[in-house]
Amino acid sequence: MHYNSRDDMKQQEIHVPLCDSCSLESGSIFKYLTPDEVEALNFEKDFRQYKRGDILYQEGNRISGFFCVNSGIIKVFKTGFDGKEQIIRFAKKGDIIAYRSVLSNELACTSAKVIEDCQVCFIPSEILISFIKTNPAYALELLKLACHELGEANSFITDIAQKTVRERLAEVLLFLVNDFGLDDEYFLNISLTREEMANIVGTATESVIRLLSEFKSDKLVELNGRKIKILNTKGLEKISNVFN
Repeated sequence: MHYNSRDDMKQQEIHVPLCDSCSLESGSIFKYLTPDEVEALNFEKDFRQYKRGDILYQEGNRISGFFCVNSGIIKVFKTGFDGKEQIIRFAKKGDIIAYRSVLSNELACTSAKVIEDCQVCFIPSEILISFIKTNPAYALELLKLACHELGEANSFITDIAQKTVRERLAEVLLFLVNDFGLDDEYFLNISLTREEMANIVGTATESVIRLLSEFKSDKLVELNGRKIKILNTKGLEKISNVFN
């Protein structure tokens, strides 16, 4: 594993995104900053590039800032006592990660790993704290974001306790459709291994392989390696009980 691969990536003609244009395009939380705060952010941030498999930070480590995703996909996960990953969420363009550990001044409670080559901005913790102290609108939106993520975590706990693995897998597929969309051929715009799928659902890899095969037989999906084509959204909704 590499812990900071930007040194071994080509640095030719790197375009460092400006936070004001990036936040408007992606709808990130930085759109609530004042022009002076955006200028300070552009000056203080550290633009970084990572490849698939790179680790941004690890659970239990102290981190000195947080990350805003400019491109690519990053998985945020916790590791159990048996070494098995439990994927908490995926971060894509406009998302921020590791900010809660900065706010709480605690060790990182999750790890972050790149699953699609990405560009991120690393922002020192002092910047985040100063914005919270001086910009009430930004602080409120950050609080809303933290509450939303807590709500998603609570829903996941409920699903683990009350839904079958089949129902959870169908719900995860719908979540991926909603979060990443489909291409012109109705394939998910995110490519995951079967193990990664299992680590979202919270089950064994073998169970996901078997259930995806069943979904294929039921003409709910088509499988092409890691790529998954969604054929019947309504059928997945019925299985998942997502609207019940």
